[in-house]
Amino acid sequence: MEIMLFHSALGLRPAVHDAADRLRGAGHSVRVPDLFEGQTAETMDEGLAIKDRTGADELLRRAVAAAAPHSDLGLVYAGFSLGASVAQNLALGDEKARGLLLLQGTSDIAQGAAVDDLPVQLHVADPDVFEPHDWLTAWYLGMRRTGADVEIFRYPGVGHLYTDPAFEDYDEEAAERTWLLSLAFLDDITAEQA
Repeated sequence: MEIMLFHSALGLRPAVHDAADRLRGAGHSVRVPDLFEGQTAETMDEGLAIKDRTGADELLRRAVAAAAPHSDLGLVYAGFSLGASVAQNLALGDEKARGLLLLQGTSDIAQGAAVDDLPVQLHVADPDVFEPHDWLTAWYLGMRRTGADVEIFRYPGVGHLYTDPAFEDYDEEAAERTWLLSLAFLDDITAEQA
């Protein structure tokens, strides 16, 4: 499976490389573009400031430039938080996308977006300040209207970036469950499209 994995607002930190290595260890080919061009952050506020300085349009341009040379392979788009929103935008615009794995983030759904049973899996803290319940309900219904096949896994009592071992939100049990379910999701996509 070819996976394009996008980092969170904290930038391309060791946790993202560790996640990519975990996916590679399961037999997948993984690319991890650096949308912040070398900048990283220690706090969410610092990361959001980098995101704002860069601008949403430029971040999306960088993501498209990173994915475009590989899109003919049939990518699974994946990402953490901000990177999940980027991954969602790319997957909904790529007719060859094979799947969408969202870790701690979603995005607005483009008007008229349509996919053919695109497998989508979301893992999110419950509650999550960046992904409130009302938003997630509307997002789920919107994604279903696009034709996506969506499943959501919620993790009560954890922080937003609970899969990042170097961040204050880290929760080992929730992170391991997330990876177990994510790898099974990727295996299912591989089996269905083999």
